[in-house]
Amino acid sequence: MPSPSHAKKARLAGDPDPRQLLERILRVDHAGEYGAKRIYEGQLAVLKTAPSTPTIRHMAKQEQEHLDAFSRLLPQRRVRPTLLSPLWHVGGFAMGAATALLGEKAAMACTEAVEEVIDAHYTRQIEALGESEPELRELIEKFRADEIEHRDTARAEGAHEAPAYDLLSKGIKAVTRGAIWLSERV
Repeated sequence: MPSPSHAKKARLAGDPDPRQLLERILRVDHAGEYGAKRIYEGQLAVLKTAPSTPTIRHMAKQEQEHLDAFSRLLPQRRVRPTLLSPLWHVGGFAMGAATALLGEKAAMACTEAVEEVIDAHYTRQIEALGESEPELRELIEKFRADEIEHRDTARAEGAHEAPAYDLLSKGIKAVTRGAIWLSERV
């Protein structure tokens, strides 16, 4: 008899089947990486040559690599992107620009808040995939490590020193969680 840790998790009513799970994962991760790219573009549009711009450019480059990977996977796996991409196009840029207008520390607080939510999100996806889809799971694990690096970099750059840090962080996390929920489904 297999041990409980190796037992296949039973699906509950309302749980997505394996194909639906794959579609949700690819759709939301593509949307999230697109949103992250737009956040950094908004921050860079405002901060231009501030001391933090090389750091932001580095993180933006990694997000573009993540987006490129999911952009390839969507058609390969016959998954449509979220219908909300136009909203994430505008909303991501606006979030990045608005936080940058509050200063470099607020831009870093935005990164920290988003990446904290994404770390938990990717962790749940890795657990949901289990032993299925090993290549996708490995890709998500790699991208999760990059997102943790971004979060830690933002903390080191003074995210907690942002004006109204607690309010800013909680608001950005709530928006990010809402965007995840919507992008999985729409």
